This record gives sequence, C-alpha cells and structure tokens, in this order.
Amino acid sequence: MFERSRKGERALLIQPHPSGKFDQTVLDEFAELARSAGATVVGTLNARVERANPATLIGSGKVQEALELAATVDADLVLVNHLLTPVQERNLEKALSRRVVDRTGLILDIFALRARSHEGKLQVELAQLGHMSTRLIRGWTHLERQGGGGIGTRGPGETQLETDRRLLAKRVDMLKARLEKVEVQRAQQRRARLRNEIPRVALVGYTNAGKSTLFNALTGADAYQADQLFATLDPTVRRLDGLAAGPVVLSDTVGFVRDLPHDLVAAFRSTLSEARDADLLLHVVDAADPQRDERIGQVNAVLAEIGAGEIPQLIVFNKLDRVDGAEPRVDTLDAGALTRVWVSAHSGAGLDLLRQEISTRFERERVHATVRLASSAGRLRARLFQAGAVVSEHADDEGWELRLDLPLALAQQLCAGNDADAVALRGQLLAAS
Repeated sequence: MFERSRKGERALLIQPHPSGKFDQTVLDEFAELARSAGATVVGTLNARVERANPATLIGSGKVQEALELAATVDADLVLVNHLLTPVQERNLEKALSRRVVDRTGLILDIFALRARSHEGKLQVELAQLGHMSTRLIRGWTHLERQGGGGIGTRGPGETQLETDRRLLAKRVDMLKARLEKVEVQRAQQRRARLRNEIPRVALVGYTNAGKSTLFNALTGADAYQADQLFATLDPTVRRLDGLAAGPVVLSDTVGFVRDLPHDLVAAFRSTLSEARDADLLLHVVDAADPQRDERIGQVNAVLAEIGAGEIPQLIVFNKLDRVDGAEPRVDTLDAGALTRVWVSAHSGAGLDLLRQEISTRFERERVHATVRLASSAGRLRARLFQAGAVVSEHADDEGWELRLDLPLALAQQLCAGNDADAVALRGQLLAAS
C-alpha cells in the first residue's frame, strides 16, 4: 500500500474518450472543475477508450504512461473525467501509487466546499455517503487477508468493514430524517406562497452562466456570486416587485453541468424543487460561450430528469458585454413559442426588457377590475390586501370600492365559495371581463 497524500493539490487529469471524439472543451471544463476544488492542474493525458477495461477503465499502456507523467510533473492526485467503479478506482490507485478521484467524486468535493446552509450540507453529506458506501473496502485494505475464508485467512478486516458499513447506514438514516424535516419546512413555505398565488419564477442554467449575478441585479439581494463553477448551491428566494403584472417570487437555484451525478440530483431534490414548482423558468445562458447551444440542451435534459421539462421558459442570454457588437434586444422564435432576451447582469443593460417580458408572460393571467364590497365583507377585503391585489381603495358608508389587480388563479379561488361575499365578487369580476 502507498501512503496517500493529504494535500491533493497537484492534479494530473485523465480524459477518456472514444476514438475520434476527443473534445477539448470537455477537458477544459474538467480542468475548471479541478481548479474549483482547489487543485492545481499540472498535466493532462488523453486516453482513447474503445471498450472500457473492467479493471482500470483505460488500457495498461495508458496506465503506465499516466504513472510516468505523474512522476514527471510531481502530481499527488489523479482526476479521471469519467465515472469509475470501486474496483477500477482501487486498481488505478494501486498502479499509480496516488490518490484517484473520478468525476462524481470531484463534483461531490466541490459541493462539500460550496454548501453553506444547513440543508445544503446535509444534502452533500448524504450524496457523499452514497458514493462512499461502495468504496469502503478501499479504506481497510491494510486489514484484509487474501484467501478462501479458511483457517488462517479470517482476520479482523471483515468485522471492521461490517462495523463501518453499519455506522455509515446509521448516519445515512439520520441524514434522511433531518432532510425530511427540512423538506417539510420548505413545503410549508411553498404552500404559503401558493395560498397567496404569487407567480413563481426560477433561475436555471448551466453553472457559471451568471444566474446569481442576474438574481442580485433584479432583486437587489446579496446572493454569493463568483466566476467559478458551482458558486451557488443553496436556493435563495426573494420577492421581485415593480413589474407591471404584479409581484413575483424569484428563486436562484444550483447550476447544472454535463453528466451531473444522479446521486446529486436525488440528494438535491429540495433545491431543485424550486425549479420544478415554478410557473416560469428563466433559462440563463452565457451568450459568450461558444458551446451555448450544447449547454442549453444539457440543461433541458436535467430539467426533464427532475420533472420540469414542460414548464414554460424565457431564454436569457446573459453577458452580452462580452459579445462584440451585441445590444440589448428581444428575439422571438418559433412563432412566438420561444423568446430570448439579451442582457448583461453585470452592467444592467437589457434588464428593463427582461422585466417587461416577465410581466408579459403573467399579464394574460391577471384580472383587472373595480369592485364594490359591502361593509360586512371585511374578511374578504383583508385577504385582498394581504395578497397585494388592491391598487387603490375608496371607502364610504356602505363599504369599499376597490381597484384590483390580481392573478387569475387567486381570483378564481376567492370566487369559489357560496357565501354572499364570494357570489357578489364573482358576479362583478365576470361583468368586468
């Protein structure tokens, strides 16, 4: 056994790829992932893989080449841009005499580094334990004895492994219980927003597309933002006022990436539910990214996986300040089914156009009317004020005259009862329409 370096800052990257399908942008993104985890990339190695080697993924010749290159560049960590089986990871570590981390392990490490909220930390740890559970044996190879299980081959290794697995399973159960409590709290918050029928808008997009910067520019919030992958993991929710169609609830979500590990998609179900439960998705795209069309497809694939593929989208081409000659504008494509707004969250250019488009999407779902409420309808009047539906009010001896601007869904909800106030409101709204 080799002594693993605990620093792991000097990384050699291995990029497996089929014959004739090497993509430099894929390797560049993987290098950026490595740097986001705090590693210094000291070398890269392309490995053509026609058929995965069950033992090491890459061929024996490439393993030897990787060993020599790692020694030349003094790498203490090897990162493989592919999912490795526990056997492949263990065999590569033995052959390379260095710690080996696959793509999933690297992304999990970045998530562990970035998570700030209690919920985010719980979700990351749960995903890490799920990934670790099949790799426990690697940590106890110094206790193992090879043999058929007879006399002289039974050692403490199995007992230690079973103890470790039992402790891990107990920890997983505890994390799941804690996350269920957090999910209940988050569900209560979502139900409160649903009761008020305030439209929900979620920012989604490829990681580092500028979602958090756009979120801050629109809402005046101070969500963490940085020019790095997965800068934001924890969802942030703010009310966005000042729109012609009325207020909306805007949420910032975790960025997506190609081949996002399924363990993470499952673990971050609470975070991703902000996108799944939205009425409108602002799909933020880095306008200066040469792979932007491919990124759009990758984000849509993840949205479909979490059950948000059918939610209406407004494409936001961000970072137009990095595109020569680009100006704020609105493009309407596919007979009006798809709209793209070009903005710069950094400079603020085009944000007025974006607000207008958001309003346009919800304006057709709103009710504008002037109604009379009897003096006995105080409870209904209070609900209208609580929902922010009252534009102006005039009171007299018989009651109130209210000018309303409210979501259609809320209007239908208020008119659904059979009491006198609901019936009177329903008749006035129908007459106004």
